[in-house]
Amino acid sequence: MHVFQIIQNRRVRRGVHVLVLISALALVAGCGKTSAGDPAASGAPQAMPVQVKVALAENIPDTTEYLSVLKSRHSATISPHVEGYITKIFVKSGDHVTAGTPLVQIDPLKQQAAVSSQEAARAAQEANLRYAQIQLDRERKLYAAGVVPKADVDNAQTNYDAAIAQLKALSEQVNQQQAELHYYRVAAPMDGIVGDIPVRVGERVAVTTLLTTVDELGPLEAYIYVPADRARNLKLGLPVHLVDEAGNTVADTRISFLSPQVDTETQTVLAKALLENPRGLRVAQQVRAQVVWSTHEGTVIPILAVTRISGQFFAFLAVKDAKSTVARQKLLKVGDTLGNDYVVLEGIKPGDHIITSGLQFLQDGVPVMEQVQQQMQQTGK
Repeated sequence: MHVFQIIQNRRVRRGVHVLVLISALALVAGCGKTSAGDPAASGAPQAMPVQVKVALAENIPDTTEYLSVLKSRHSATISPHVEGYITKIFVKSGDHVTAGTPLVQIDPLKQQAAVSSQEAARAAQEANLRYAQIQLDRERKLYAAGVVPKADVDNAQTNYDAAIAQLKALSEQVNQQQAELHYYRVAAPMDGIVGDIPVRVGERVAVTTLLTTVDELGPLEAYIYVPADRARNLKLGLPVHLVDEAGNTVADTRISFLSPQVDTETQTVLAKALLENPRGLRVAQQVRAQVVWSTHEGTVIPILAVTRISGQFFAFLAVKDAKSTVARQKLLKVGDTLGNDYVVLEGIKPGDHIITSGLQFLQDGVPVMEQVQQQMQQTGK
């Protein structure tokens, strides 16, 4: 029993020595880290690397966007001059045609019959004229021989003159009917591209029916309908940017025409902008037209650098204090978008450093390290 107690006491003393040794090693390790100046051990937060963009003063346009329609400066609306049934359509939409190219054939049988009837009447009148000529010649000879009085010659002359007049009238009618017969074949009035053809073979058309359009290749005009309350700011020469659905500018032009009156139905004023050499644009295409009213100096901020909280816009700026650079959250008032940027109305001034990365990890007052600024400084060296 005495031997067992001695062994147990030795084990206890050995465990105490091990604990003391571990505690000493931990203390030495802790002192070594503190003396090395480790920020984590000393409790100082590390600076977060972020990318920044320096806000610059820029010329910002004051623009308003409207929907516009492109139209050819030389476009012809094709309607028939006669009524009838369509028997043939010679072209299809998109065809390039030259002046005089047949487009649509309207059934001419009825008109051809009318022309034939008029020509027959003219032929009969020509025969009457020949007979009147013979009668006049005979009466003149008899009068010269003293057989008939002068009155018979005058009557023959009158009949002859009436026959000539009647023949002339019938000839004019024949010419008119033949000219009208040409209208039954509708032709292109100029070189251009055939537009939509809403009619079909067998359909009856009237003089008010739209057959198609022919648009001449070349300059286009953007038809911009501006609300009447903004019309007082319209003037010739205002810049206009035509943009696509992605917001990319496809053409730059200026207002070249202003309507002198307001459309009573839409209460808008028509403005036109000429496109001399349109590329990738087509007749009747709808595009967004940005009318530039004026320009002013201001700042912009990348859209990706802005966060929206409860309907308000915020951004982080890299601000230098006495010891370090920290992130400061700023409340912004923004306007329209300009490309991939917001126009800043309030909250940022030229020279401010806008943080553009790591926004989801930032908090107000967190130390940051400006990577872009350091790169610029190194490049300057």
